[in-house]
Amino acid sequence: MMAPDMLESCPAGLTRPRSNSSWWLPLRSSIAGLLAALFTVLAGAHGEAQESRRPVTIVVPFSPGTGPDIIARIIAEKLQPKLGQPVIVDNKTGASGSIGSQAVTRAAPDGHTLMVTADPPFTANVSLMKSVIYDPVKGFTPIIEAAVGTLALVVHPSLPANSVKELIAYAKSRPGEVNYASPGVGTPHHLAMEFFKLTAKIDLMHVPFRDSAGAISNLLGGHVSAMFLPVHVALPLAPEKVRILAVATKARTPLMPDQPTLDELGFSGFDADIRYGVLGPPDMPPEIVARYNAEISEILRSADVTERLAKQGLRSAPDTPQAYAANIAQDLAKWRNVVTDAKLSTD
Repeated sequence: MMAPDMLESCPAGLTRPRSNSSWWLPLRSSIAGLLAALFTVLAGAHGEAQESRRPVTIVVPFSPGTGPDIIARIIAEKLQPKLGQPVIVDNKTGASGSIGSQAVTRAAPDGHTLMVTADPPFTANVSLMKSVIYDPVKGFTPIIEAAVGTLALVVHPSLPANSVKELIAYAKSRPGEVNYASPGVGTPHHLAMEFFKLTAKIDLMHVPFRDSAGAISNLLGGHVSAMFLPVHVALPLAPEKVRILAVATKARTPLMPDQPTLDELGFSGFDADIRYGVLGPPDMPPEIVARYNAEISEILRSADVTERLAKQGLRSAPDTPQAYAANIAQDLAKWRNVVTDAKLSTD
Protein backbone atom coordinates (compact mmCIF):
# COMPACT_ATOMS: atom_id res chain seq x y z
CA MET A 1 0.00 0.00 0.00
CA MET A 2 1.17 3.50 -0.87
CA ALA A 3 1.93 5.94 1.94
CA PRO A 4 -0.87 8.53 2.51
CA ASP A 5 1.27 11.39 1.26
CA MET A 6 1.65 9.70 -2.13
CA LEU A 7 -2.09 9.56 -2.75
CA GLU A 8 -4.53 12.23 -3.83
CA SER A 9 -8.26 12.02 -3.92
CA CYS A 10 -10.18 11.38 -7.13
CA PRO A 11 -13.83 10.99 -8.04
CA ALA A 12 -15.88 8.18 -6.57
CA GLY A 13 -13.59 7.92 -3.62
CA LEU A 14 -10.80 6.29 -5.61
CA THR A 15 -7.20 7.20 -5.10
CA ARG A 16 -4.40 7.65 -7.62
CA PRO A 17 -0.76 8.72 -7.61
CA ARG A 18 -0.18 12.42 -7.36
CA SER A 19 0.51 13.87 -10.82
CA ASN A 20 3.76 15.36 -9.65
CA SER A 21 5.12 12.18 -8.11
CA SER A 22 8.09 10.35 -9.69
CA TRP A 23 7.73 6.82 -8.31
CA TRP A 24 6.53 5.35 -11.59
CA LEU A 25 9.20 6.84 -13.87
CA PRO A 26 11.33 3.64 -13.85
CA LEU A 27 8.24 1.63 -14.78
CA ARG A 28 7.47 3.99 -17.64
CA SER A 29 11.03 3.62 -18.92
CA SER A 30 10.74 -0.18 -18.82
CA ILE A 31 7.48 -0.10 -20.76
CA ALA A 32 9.00 2.26 -23.33
CA GLY A 33 11.98 -0.07 -23.70
CA LEU A 34 9.71 -3.08 -24.22
CA LEU A 35 7.68 -1.21 -26.81
CA ALA A 36 10.82 -0.12 -28.63
CA ALA A 37 12.12 -3.68 -28.67
CA LEU A 38 8.77 -4.95 -29.94
CA PHE A 39 8.74 -2.28 -32.65
CA THR A 40 12.26 -3.32 -33.70
CA VAL A 41 11.24 -6.99 -33.94
CA LEU A 42 8.12 -6.15 -35.94
CA ALA A 43 10.06 -3.83 -38.23
CA GLY A 44 12.64 -6.55 -38.80
CA ALA A 45 9.95 -9.09 -39.57
CA HIS A 46 8.32 -6.64 -41.96
CA GLY A 47 11.68 -6.05 -43.63
CA GLU A 48 12.24 -9.78 -44.00
CA ALA A 49 8.76 -10.18 -45.46
CA GLN A 50 9.46 -7.40 -47.94
CA GLU A 51 12.81 -9.00 -48.80
CA SER A 52 11.16 -12.38 -49.44
CA ARG A 53 8.65 -10.71 -51.76
CA ARG A 54 11.37 -9.18 -53.95
CA PRO A 55 11.10 -10.52 -57.49
CA VAL A 56 13.49 -13.20 -58.66
CA THR A 57 14.93 -12.13 -62.01
CA ILE A 58 16.00 -14.77 -64.53
CA VAL A 59 18.37 -13.11 -66.97
CA VAL A 60 18.39 -14.54 -70.50
CA PRO A 61 21.36 -13.23 -72.49
CA PHE A 62 19.61 -14.02 -75.79
CA SER A 63 16.53 -12.84 -77.68
CA PRO A 64 12.94 -13.90 -76.94
CA GLY A 65 11.97 -17.16 -78.64
CA THR A 66 15.42 -18.72 -78.42
CA GLY A 67 16.10 -21.96 -76.55
CA PRO A 68 17.30 -20.29 -73.32
CA ASP A 69 14.32 -17.92 -73.39
CA ILE A 70 11.83 -20.78 -73.82
CA ILE A 71 13.36 -22.70 -70.92
CA ALA A 72 13.56 -19.61 -68.69
CA ARG A 73 9.89 -18.77 -69.22
CA ILE A 74 8.79 -22.32 -68.47
CA ILE A 75 10.85 -22.31 -65.26
CA ALA A 76 9.58 -18.84 -64.26
CA GLU A 77 5.96 -19.88 -64.79
CA LYS A 78 6.33 -22.97 -62.60
CA LEU A 79 8.73 -21.54 -60.02
CA GLN A 80 6.68 -18.50 -59.03
CA PRO A 81 3.96 -20.41 -57.11
CA LYS A 82 6.60 -22.61 -55.48
CA LEU A 83 8.50 -19.62 -54.11
CA GLY A 84 5.46 -17.48 -53.41
CA GLN A 85 7.10 -14.44 -54.99
CA PRO A 86 7.30 -12.91 -58.47
CA VAL A 87 9.69 -14.50 -60.98
CA ILE A 88 10.39 -12.43 -64.08
CA VAL A 89 12.44 -13.03 -67.24
CA ASP A 90 14.78 -10.26 -68.41
CA ASN A 91 16.32 -10.55 -71.89
CA LYS A 92 19.73 -8.82 -71.79
CA THR A 93 20.99 -9.45 -75.32
CA GLY A 94 24.18 -8.66 -77.15
CA ALA A 95 27.68 -9.94 -77.91
CA SER A 96 26.64 -13.60 -78.22
CA GLY A 97 25.29 -13.64 -74.69
CA SER A 98 28.24 -11.88 -73.08
CA ILE A 99 26.40 -8.73 -72.00
CA GLY A 100 23.77 -10.57 -69.98
CA SER A 101 26.35 -12.98 -68.58
CA GLN A 102 28.55 -10.13 -67.37
CA ALA A 103 25.57 -8.53 -65.63
CA VAL A 104 24.84 -11.73 -63.72
CA THR A 105 28.43 -12.37 -62.64
CA ARG A 106 28.38 -8.93 -60.96
CA ALA A 107 25.01 -9.40 -59.21
CA ALA A 108 24.54 -10.02 -55.49
CA PRO A 109 24.56 -13.76 -54.66
CA ASP A 110 21.35 -13.56 -52.63
CA GLY A 111 19.20 -15.76 -54.87
CA HIS A 112 17.30 -12.92 -56.51
CA THR A 113 19.27 -13.05 -59.77
CA LEU A 114 19.60 -16.20 -61.92
CA MET A 115 20.54 -16.83 -65.52
CA VAL A 116 19.51 -19.36 -68.16
CA THR A 117 22.08 -19.65 -70.93
CA ALA A 118 23.23 -21.89 -73.77
CA ASP A 119 26.64 -23.52 -74.07
CA PRO A 120 28.07 -22.90 -76.59
CA PRO A 121 28.50 -19.96 -76.79
CA PHE A 122 28.75 -19.52 -72.99
CA THR A 123 32.14 -21.21 -72.60
CA ALA A 124 33.38 -20.47 -76.12
CA ASN A 125 33.00 -16.69 -75.85
CA VAL A 126 36.05 -16.29 -73.64
CA SER A 127 38.21 -17.77 -76.42
CA LEU A 128 36.42 -16.08 -79.31
CA MET A 129 36.21 -12.52 -77.98
CA LYS A 130 38.86 -10.45 -76.24
CA SER A 131 36.19 -8.20 -74.74
CA VAL A 132 34.63 -10.95 -72.60
CA ILE A 133 35.47 -10.31 -68.94
CA TYR A 134 33.57 -13.13 -67.21
CA ASP A 135 34.99 -16.48 -66.13
CA PRO A 136 32.61 -19.37 -67.00
CA VAL A 137 33.94 -21.45 -64.09
CA LYS A 138 34.81 -19.00 -61.29
CA GLY A 139 32.36 -16.25 -62.23
CA PHE A 140 29.12 -18.18 -61.67
CA THR A 141 27.44 -20.66 -59.37
CA PRO A 142 26.10 -23.66 -61.33
CA ILE A 143 22.61 -24.58 -60.16
CA ILE A 144 21.26 -27.12 -62.64
CA GLU A 145 21.65 -28.28 -66.23
CA ALA A 146 18.15 -27.85 -67.56
CA ALA A 147 18.07 -29.41 -71.02
CA VAL A 148 20.17 -30.63 -73.93
CA GLY A 149 19.71 -29.82 -77.59
CA THR A 150 21.05 -32.12 -80.32
CA LEU A 151 22.44 -31.01 -83.67
CA ALA A 152 22.29 -33.03 -86.89
CA LEU A 153 24.77 -32.88 -89.75
CA VAL A 154 22.79 -32.30 -92.95
CA VAL A 155 23.59 -31.65 -96.60
CA HIS A 156 21.59 -30.33 -99.53
CA PRO A 157 20.25 -33.19 -101.71
CA SER A 158 22.27 -31.88 -104.66
CA LEU A 159 25.51 -32.78 -102.89
CA PRO A 160 26.62 -36.28 -103.98
CA ALA A 161 27.06 -37.58 -100.44
CA ASN A 162 24.71 -40.10 -98.86
CA SER A 163 26.87 -40.73 -95.82
CA VAL A 164 29.46 -39.01 -93.65
CA LYS A 165 32.16 -41.09 -95.31
CA GLU A 166 31.07 -39.92 -98.76
CA LEU A 167 30.90 -36.28 -97.58
CA ILE A 168 34.48 -36.47 -96.31
CA ALA A 169 35.71 -38.08 -99.52
CA TYR A 170 33.94 -35.47 -101.65
CA ALA A 171 35.29 -32.58 -99.55
CA LYS A 172 38.85 -33.93 -99.65
CA SER A 173 38.70 -34.13 -103.44
CA ARG A 174 37.66 -30.45 -103.56
CA PRO A 175 39.41 -28.69 -100.64
CA GLY A 176 37.79 -25.37 -99.80
CA GLU A 177 35.12 -25.68 -102.49
CA VAL A 178 32.32 -27.20 -100.40
CA ASN A 179 30.67 -24.55 -98.26
CA TYR A 180 28.48 -24.64 -95.16
CA ALA A 181 26.10 -22.20 -93.47
CA SER A 182 25.70 -21.01 -89.91
CA PRO A 183 23.76 -18.24 -88.11
CA GLY A 184 27.07 -16.53 -87.34
CA VAL A 185 30.54 -16.90 -85.89
CA GLY A 186 30.55 -18.56 -82.49
CA THR A 187 27.07 -20.06 -82.75
CA PRO A 188 26.63 -23.75 -81.88
CA HIS A 189 26.09 -24.54 -85.58
CA HIS A 190 29.39 -22.88 -86.51
CA LEU A 191 31.46 -24.40 -83.69
CA ALA A 192 30.04 -27.88 -84.32
CA MET A 193 31.08 -27.75 -87.99
CA GLU A 194 34.55 -26.43 -87.15
CA PHE A 195 34.87 -29.27 -84.64
CA PHE A 196 33.82 -31.72 -87.36
CA LYS A 197 36.29 -30.21 -89.87
CA LEU A 198 39.16 -30.63 -87.42
CA THR A 199 38.15 -34.17 -86.54
CA ALA A 200 37.58 -35.28 -90.16
CA LYS A 201 40.59 -33.30 -91.44
CA ILE A 202 38.65 -31.60 -94.23
CA ASP A 203 38.48 -28.05 -95.52
CA LEU A 204 35.03 -26.49 -95.86
CA MET A 205 34.26 -22.82 -96.49
CA HIS A 206 32.20 -21.06 -93.85
CA VAL A 207 29.33 -18.82 -95.00
CA PRO A 208 27.94 -17.01 -91.92
CA PHE A 209 24.49 -15.42 -91.94
CA ARG A 210 22.88 -12.97 -89.52
CA ASP A 211 20.36 -15.49 -88.20
CA SER A 212 19.11 -19.07 -88.50
CA ALA A 213 16.38 -18.16 -90.96
CA GLY A 214 18.87 -16.77 -93.48
CA ALA A 215 21.22 -19.73 -93.11
CA ILE A 216 18.44 -22.31 -93.50
CA SER A 217 16.82 -20.61 -96.47
CA ASN A 218 20.15 -20.54 -98.31
CA LEU A 219 20.72 -24.20 -97.48
CA LEU A 220 17.28 -25.13 -98.80
CA GLY A 221 17.93 -23.07 -101.92
CA GLY A 222 21.14 -24.95 -102.60
CA HIS A 223 23.33 -21.86 -102.23
CA VAL A 224 25.25 -23.63 -99.48
CA SER A 225 25.86 -27.36 -99.30
CA ALA A 226 25.93 -28.34 -95.63
CA MET A 227 25.01 -27.26 -92.12
CA PHE A 228 24.48 -28.44 -88.57
CA LEU A 229 20.80 -28.05 -87.69
CA PRO A 230 18.83 -28.75 -84.49
CA VAL A 231 17.21 -32.14 -84.94
CA HIS A 232 13.66 -30.82 -84.56
CA VAL A 233 14.37 -28.35 -87.39
CA ALA A 234 16.04 -30.95 -89.63
CA LEU A 235 13.39 -33.64 -89.28
CA PRO A 236 10.51 -31.86 -91.07
CA LEU A 237 12.89 -30.94 -93.92
CA ALA A 238 14.18 -34.46 -94.56
CA PRO A 239 14.56 -36.21 -96.89
CA GLU A 240 13.22 -33.98 -99.67
CA LYS A 241 14.92 -30.69 -98.74
CA VAL A 242 17.91 -31.88 -96.70
CA ARG A 243 19.70 -35.18 -96.23
CA ILE A 244 20.53 -36.08 -92.62
CA LEU A 245 23.87 -37.88 -92.30
CA ALA A 246 24.42 -38.15 -88.53
CA VAL A 247 23.76 -36.56 -85.14
CA ALA A 248 26.45 -34.74 -83.18
CA THR A 249 26.02 -36.37 -79.81
CA LYS A 250 27.45 -39.42 -78.05
CA ALA A 251 24.08 -41.14 -77.70
CA ARG A 252 21.36 -41.51 -80.32
CA THR A 253 18.50 -39.09 -80.01
CA PRO A 254 14.96 -40.41 -79.32
CA LEU A 255 13.71 -38.13 -82.10
CA MET A 256 15.82 -40.07 -84.64
CA PRO A 257 16.65 -43.44 -83.07
CA ASP A 258 17.80 -44.93 -86.39
CA GLN A 259 20.21 -42.12 -87.14
CA PRO A 260 23.86 -42.91 -86.26
CA THR A 261 26.01 -40.63 -84.15
CA LEU A 262 29.33 -39.27 -85.33
CA ASP A 263 30.90 -41.08 -82.39
CA GLU A 264 29.55 -44.39 -83.76
CA LEU A 265 30.88 -43.56 -87.21
CA GLY A 266 34.45 -43.42 -85.98
CA PHE A 267 34.77 -39.93 -84.55
CA SER A 268 35.39 -41.13 -81.02
CA GLY A 269 34.18 -38.76 -78.33
CA PHE A 270 32.58 -36.33 -80.77
CA ASP A 271 29.99 -34.41 -78.78
CA ALA A 272 28.55 -31.07 -79.88
CA ASP A 273 25.47 -30.97 -77.69
CA ILE A 274 23.98 -27.61 -76.80
CA ARG A 275 23.65 -27.43 -73.01
CA TYR A 276 21.04 -25.19 -71.44
CA GLY A 277 21.54 -24.47 -67.77
CA VAL A 278 20.66 -22.29 -64.80
CA LEU A 279 23.41 -20.39 -63.01
CA GLY A 280 23.68 -17.68 -60.38
CA PRO A 281 26.32 -15.13 -59.40
CA PRO A 282 29.48 -16.45 -57.73
CA ASP A 283 29.46 -17.44 -54.04
CA MET A 284 25.75 -18.20 -53.73
CA PRO A 285 25.02 -19.86 -50.35
CA PRO A 286 24.76 -23.69 -50.67
CA GLU A 287 21.30 -23.75 -49.10
CA ILE A 288 19.94 -21.38 -51.77
CA VAL A 289 21.57 -23.44 -54.53
CA ALA A 290 20.12 -26.66 -53.08
CA ARG A 291 16.63 -25.15 -52.86
CA TYR A 292 16.70 -23.94 -56.47
CA ASN A 293 18.14 -27.23 -57.71
CA ALA A 294 15.38 -29.23 -56.01
CA GLU A 295 12.54 -26.97 -57.16
CA ILE A 296 13.73 -26.62 -60.76
CA SER A 297 14.54 -30.33 -61.01
CA GLU A 298 10.97 -31.14 -60.03
CA ILE A 299 9.72 -28.72 -62.68
CA LEU A 300 11.90 -30.20 -65.41
CA ARG A 301 10.92 -33.77 -64.56
CA SER A 302 7.18 -33.08 -64.77
CA ALA A 303 5.40 -34.70 -67.71
CA ASP A 304 4.01 -31.48 -69.20
CA VAL A 305 7.36 -29.69 -69.13
CA THR A 306 9.18 -32.69 -70.61
CA GLU A 307 6.62 -32.71 -73.43
CA ARG A 308 6.88 -28.96 -74.01
CA LEU A 309 10.66 -29.16 -74.24
CA ALA A 310 10.54 -32.17 -76.57
CA LYS A 311 8.47 -30.16 -79.04
CA GLN A 312 11.40 -27.72 -79.18
CA GLY A 313 13.88 -30.55 -79.77
CA LEU A 314 15.14 -30.35 -76.18
CA ARG A 315 15.70 -33.24 -73.80
CA SER A 316 15.09 -32.49 -70.13
CA ALA A 317 18.32 -33.27 -68.27
CA PRO A 318 18.19 -32.12 -64.61
CA ASP A 319 21.21 -33.09 -62.54
CA THR A 320 23.24 -31.96 -59.53
CA PRO A 321 25.10 -28.62 -59.43
CA GLN A 322 28.34 -30.60 -59.28
CA ALA A 323 27.54 -32.50 -62.49
CA TYR A 324 26.67 -29.27 -64.28
CA ALA A 325 29.89 -27.65 -63.06
CA ALA A 326 31.89 -30.59 -64.44
CA ASN A 327 30.19 -30.23 -67.84
CA ILE A 328 30.99 -26.51 -67.94
CA ALA A 329 34.67 -27.18 -67.22
CA GLN A 330 34.75 -29.91 -69.86
CA ASP A 331 33.07 -27.71 -72.48
CA LEU A 332 35.39 -24.80 -71.69
CA ALA A 333 38.43 -26.96 -72.55
CA LYS A 334 36.77 -28.49 -75.61
CA TRP A 335 35.69 -25.23 -77.25
CA ARG A 336 38.96 -23.50 -76.36
CA ASN A 337 40.78 -26.20 -78.30
CA VAL A 338 38.41 -25.90 -81.27
CA VAL A 339 38.70 -22.11 -81.37
CA THR A 340 42.49 -22.25 -81.09
CA ASP A 341 43.05 -25.06 -83.61
CA ALA A 342 40.60 -23.60 -86.14
CA LYS A 343 41.98 -20.08 -85.56
CA LEU A 344 38.53 -18.61 -84.95
CA SER A 345 37.77 -15.12 -83.69
CA THR A 346 34.95 -12.61 -83.66
CA ASP A 347 37.26 -9.61 -83.05
